[in-house]
Amino acid sequence: MSGIGILGAAGRMGRAIAQAAQEAGVPIAGGVDHVAQGEIAPGLPITGDPAALAARSDVLIDFSAPAALAAHLDACVTAGKPILIGTTGLEASHHALIDAAAQSIPVLQTGNTSLGVNLLAALVERAAASLGDDWDIEIVEMHHRHKVDAPSGTALLLGEAAARGRGIALAGYSERGRDGITGARTAGAIGFAALRGGSVAGDHQVIFATEGERIELGHRAENRAIFARGAIRGAQWLAGQPAGRYDMKAVLGL
Repeated sequence: MSGIGILGAAGRMGRAIAQAAQEAGVPIAGGVDHVAQGEIAPGLPITGDPAALAARSDVLIDFSAPAALAAHLDACVTAGKPILIGTTGLEASHHALIDAAAQSIPVLQTGNTSLGVNLLAALVERAAASLGDDWDIEIVEMHHRHKVDAPSGTALLLGEAAARGRGIALAGYSERGRDGITGARTAGAIGFAALRGGSVAGDHQVIFATEGERIELGHRAENRAIFARGAIRGAQWLAGQPAGRYDMKAVLGL
């Protein structure tokens, strides 16, 4: 195995993935970052050429930025290599690019690589399917002060799980941010609240509330290592799959 290639290698997650790979004995083929240089591991420099990295990697892991996604997908399609995408803040245009790439290569895209979070998503979907529409759904998330997108990719992942459970499209029922005289809560809405501060790696809570009772399902990330370990496991699984679009539920067999 020539190893994993890390896109966004100089960032917090890129560094955490490199460390997790070394601890697991998984070889690293190198790293790419367009903002900062250096070494992803001893003797493995961080460069700015995703095509060269894709050519010498077995599978790539991308925790960079939405603006870099098109170039990274192009590099992987050209080289015929799988890619796991953990970058958040993606829009519809990015998902269209992922769908197109998945016709040629295996692509795993997720808002969170934590195994615990993805199990939580499965529980949320089941709860939403089992409870009636008289149960309101609210998703609360908190992250460190440096996070630039909201709601978090994980909150949206959980919202999509709740929507699937109810058999609806999240886009038509999502409520993000309330301020001033908003009126009563919209029936059937899935609400989001985003908190930012300190060094929080990621807290997520899904609340199902009805008259007289409440169910709360949640997950707390104590450090980025859990995301990095999940990304390594996901990348190893993805390397053996045919072309197509996957998520972490497939990795867990859910």
